[in-house]
Amino acid sequence: MDNRTGEMQVFLRVVETGSFSEAARLLRLTPSTVSKLVSRIEARLGVRLIERSTRALSLTAEGQLYYQRSQALLKELDQIEQELSYGAAATGGTVRVNVSVAIGVLGLEPILPEFWRAYPNIVVDLSLSDEIVDLYLDRTDIAIRVGTLPDSGMVARRIGTACRKIVAAPSYLARQGVPRTIEDLARHNCLGFNFRRAEPVWPLKQSGRIVDRVVHGSLLANNGETVRRMTLAGVGLGRMGDYHVRADLAAGRLVEVLADVVEPDAEEMHAVFLGGQRMPQRVRVFLDFVVPRLQGFLEG
Repeated sequence: MDNRTGEMQVFLRVVETGSFSEAARLLRLTPSTVSKLVSRIEARLGVRLIERSTRALSLTAEGQLYYQRSQALLKELDQIEQELSYGAAATGGTVRVNVSVAIGVLGLEPILPEFWRAYPNIVVDLSLSDEIVDLYLDRTDIAIRVGTLPDSGMVARRIGTACRKIVAAPSYLARQGVPRTIEDLARHNCLGFNFRRAEPVWPLKQSGRIVDRVVHGSLLANNGETVRRMTLAGVGLGRMGDYHVRADLAAGRLVEVLADVVEPDAEEMHAVFLGGQRMPQRVRVFLDFVVPRLQGFLEG
């Protein structure tokens, strides 16, 4: 049976105590057994690791390298076993997360207390922004976004489908009238965004085709929450994710318009991250915890 890790532990104890007999005492082995185990390592590697004399033991250059590498390997093995054995209590570090304002406030923040009860040693470095970030440049571990994914080396885990709706406050509709057609949007105050990637259009689907409707309004914001608040204030029409205005629609604070004219406007939501075999455990457990709960949030 291959017991190289056990042999490494014996070797480390010999080096640290500077004595075969003292290592044997601590390990509850005989000195001859300890000596044979070290000799077995040397025979397998084909090099001498320890220079033996009647006065002291000294490491060869190969022995020093083997000692350092064995220390690192056994430490990593201990960490793996701790993570598997103790789970939440042993998993720690910082997870840097970037998420749009609405998803962060409504979907992610409410589940963080439960996450910390399960993983008390993980720090969540949370940034709320509707701007697209570069995970490499911003040192972000995970970004949660709605829309078409760029072609990159990132790994994505699908969360679900988010639908956008055109909504308005009853006070705005009473004052400006209810739009009945896509063409009616030209005479309405359509609140928008100031992203560099955003165009001054609302891509609306009608009769199976996308109609890029040019819109104009008195507000260009860098986040959906500002658009929502101004829409609630009766400033104009807003086009937002249904998860963002779900409670407002249910309470009657906002009303959906053009639902019978515009076909469902759906986009995919993903958690995007740097994947691979070396993905830190803290990132892995965050994804495993958060993704299914955000899926439930999207489904309402």
